[in-house]
Amino acid sequence: MRAIADVVLVAAGTARTERYGPVRLSEPAATARAEAGRPSGPPRLAVVSGSLDLDLSRAAEGPVRPLVLTTEDADPTRRAALEELAEVRAHGRGRVDLAAALADLRADGVGVVVCEGGPSLNASLVEADLVDEWCLTLAPTVVGGDSRRVVHGAPELGDAGQPLELVSLLEEDGVLLGRWVRRR
Repeated sequence: MRAIADVVLVAAGTARTERYGPVRLSEPAATARAEAGRPSGPPRLAVVSGSLDLDLSRAAEGPVRPLVLTTEDADPTRRAALEELAEVRAHGRGRVDLAAALADLRADGVGVVVCEGGPSLNASLVEADLVDEWCLTLAPTVVGGDSRRVVHGAPELGDAGQPLELVSLLEEDGVLLGRWVRRR
């Protein structure tokens, strides 16, 4: 998925938990990116954070400067510290206005944004009607725990939810990758 992205979008909690570093592409992904006519470098990492409670030192080690999407009323001291490592853009007050942030990215020529979660960011994107495609990987492993669903906190979308249409289903070693697109 990263091979087609201009930006990889991730929530601050996911970035912290998974210790995000710079976006890197495998050789096959870089080749696929070039063959698709995408820019030669890796996609840019964009982290959504209202609190700016982030350590982007690892992410800033890459060839592309990370981006932080935050609110206009975010802590100015934390913002100044993050601006040493990343470009910081503010959209909305109290919570990041994702529609405005994505419109801002589109104005900069960003065409494809791939969101890697977490569940609350996914919910915010669904709630704002900003999801055009949904890709989901299913691994042949059963695990327990108290993790949230892939979309957590979105308002009820009615019995039908948001209608999607399956366009591809790939399998390798029992792992399934499904890609659904939004029905208009």
